[in-house]
Amino acid sequence: MKKITIAIDGFSSTGKSTLAKQLAKELEYVYVDTGAMYRAVAYFAMQNQLITIDSFDKKELIEALPNIQLEFKFNADLGFAEMYLNGENVEKQIRTIEVSNFVSKVAEVSEVRSKLVEQQQEMGKNKAIVMDGRDIGTVVFPNAELKIFMTASAETRAQRRFDELQQKGDDVTYEEVLKNVVDRDYIDTHRDDSPLVIADDAIEIDNSYLNKEEQFAAVLELINDVVKTA
Repeated sequence: MKKITIAIDGFSSTGKSTLAKQLAKELEYVYVDTGAMYRAVAYFAMQNQLITIDSFDKKELIEALPNIQLEFKFNADLGFAEMYLNGENVEKQIRTIEVSNFVSKVAEVSEVRSKLVEQQQEMGKNKAIVMDGRDIGTVVFPNAELKIFMTASAETRAQRRFDELQQKGDDVTYEEVLKNVVDRDYIDTHRDDSPLVIADDAIEIDNSYLNKEEQFAAVLELINDVVKTA
């Protein structure tokens, strides 16, 4: 079967990573969670007091970029790759609401985006890859054979994210998560560098009323159609 590049973009908490993992496993493709990469940079900034609720030292973060080494390492027990920051597994640390509150601000920095996009393009040079994020179909892989744009109402996404955090034992409120979702949507769609937009040739999927199995089946059908004609 012909190998293609699958780009999945969309708003936060639309289940992009879940879908991408399903597809990568089914197709035996490489999966790259670009959101984890930006989260890891945000976590680095937090750990080094470069970003707080009241301040953000962009200059210091930019100067520190050469010292930020990101790597995905496959975890056979989990069935997917985890994010490592400077040799440390930070998969759990980067999924907190605290990191979520800062990641969109960090992702606005052009130098950060440039560094990560270069790495992402290198990862996908041989195709057979599923990559999800905010600018995959528009910036990272503008020539991807299949582009998906995922969306759902802010309330639906906040409830999903809230349930997920509750299961992990995080002490958060639904209102706090909803505010985070709305704030991230605004920043992601209004930043100057690579804002979140739907690529002209992307297929939009509103999964507000779709379960994971229905969504997976629909996208797998799209992939089969693309492969037949590629």
